[in-house]
Amino acid sequence: MSYSEKLKNFLLQEIIPDLEEAIDEMFSFIEKAKMASIADKEELQDLQEMHSECKDIVAEIEAGEMEEKEAQEILNEFVEMKTADEE
Repeated sequence: MSYSEKLKNFLLQEIIPDLEEAIDEMFSFIEKAKMASIADKEELQDLQEMHSECKDIVAEIEAGEMEEKEAQEILNEFVEMKTADEE
């Protein structure tokens, strides 16, 4: 399996669902609190931007526009982030 396919699968099966869950939790928190701090709004915006970037990466892979070396580097970064979050 190519790095681009591995990256696509990792994004679709791990990263994007985690981001969507975090975004939902943040919306729920803000709704319950009836007021969001600037930090909460910034965190929500960061999560939404990362979600959008992940979707863009998947689209780039599906269009065949991503180099294998780039896919490998991005995959390694996401795996490191995911591993650090789980510790």
